[in-house]
Amino acid sequence: MTDSPEARTPNIVDIHVGGRVRIRRKMLRVSQETLADALGLTFQQVQKYERGANRVSASKLYEIAKTLQVPVSFFFDGLADPMTDEVDEVGAAAERVVTEFLNTPEGLELAEMFPKIGRGRVRRQVLDLVRAMADDADKA
Repeated sequence: MTDSPEARTPNIVDIHVGGRVRIRRKMLRVSQETLADALGLTFQQVQKYERGANRVSASKLYEIAKTLQVPVSFFFDGLADPMTDEVDEVGAAAERVVTEFLNTPEGLELAEMFPKIGRGRVRRQVLDLVRAMADDADKA
């Protein structure tokens, strides 16, 4: 076993799978503690899975999928096809944006609330406000 920096860097697939676990858990409004209890783990182990710091075994991923009520394939959505290494670049970029957004504490709640704004004009005004705020942040 080596202590090289590469050995300590989480694998991109582990990070992706962990991020998908986190998104699904948050979509269901399940705490890390609740998920950990259902899986016979500590919440720290769930945290490490979600960060990609620890790899999820096949059997544990199966249990997670069952607990979070999704097919196992859900955790791999957005990754390159391992048989061809082909990536839908547009789809992958969109997946990254959505994942980053939903992984923020406010992102999931905002994503749930936004469609509830019934009037398209008001939704566009909210979007304009967010754009203006982001532009100000870029200039600062």
